Amino acid sequence: MKTIRHPGRLTLVALGLAAVAALQACAPLAVGGAALTGAMVATDRRSSGAQLDDQGIELRAANRFRDQMGSRARINVTSYNRRLLLTGEVANTKDKELAETLAGQVDNVTGVQNELEVANSPTFTERAEDGLITGKVKAGLVDTKQVSTNAFKVVTDRGIVYLMGRVTQREADIATQVARTTKGVQRVVRVLEIISEEELARIAPKADAPKQ
Repeated sequence: MKTIRHPGRLTLVALGLAAVAALQACAPLAVGGAALTGAMVATDRRSSGAQLDDQGIELRAANRFRDQMGSRARINVTSYNRRLLLTGEVANTKDKELAETLAGQVDNVTGVQNELEVANSPTFTERAEDGLITGKVKAGLVDTKQVSTNAFKVVTDRGIVYLMGRVTQREADIATQVARTTKGVQRVVRVLEIISEEELARIAPKADAPKQ
């Protein structure tokens, strides 16, 4: 039997922010990054240079898709540690291949994960639901108290949750289980860079140390 818990204040805040973000995501091209703050830079496992590169990669990729493909595709671009994830929809297989080629030509990109679907764009309601799922997964990660939420970037598209980040196998397994058991999630795709516990101890701040 699954235990149902009433959401705490932190969970409600996360869900509310996710819903707002989803309602604002009306453009054909979406960029997955956010402005860097001092706290985010300090707790992120990427170097500050990689974080800045990721923002630049997302902007350049979005501009490239807009110039070359216009409104015939809905492409979300999310970069983590210079690896670019493409989600969304295109009209045909040729456009899917074109998007991957264009993404690979963006400066500083070291790899492309092409998860584009040949399908019609989701409805406004479906996009809002994706935003809520992202918020619930992030809240679930916080609730476990076993992983650093800032170590993961969570992207949801058509009910499919994509997990990105530099994490240990232990953290990857915990986050995957959280995502898989979140209501509304259809599938979980891991786009993760696995590091050792020893490397984590070297790069992570004390507040981000492994939980026992």
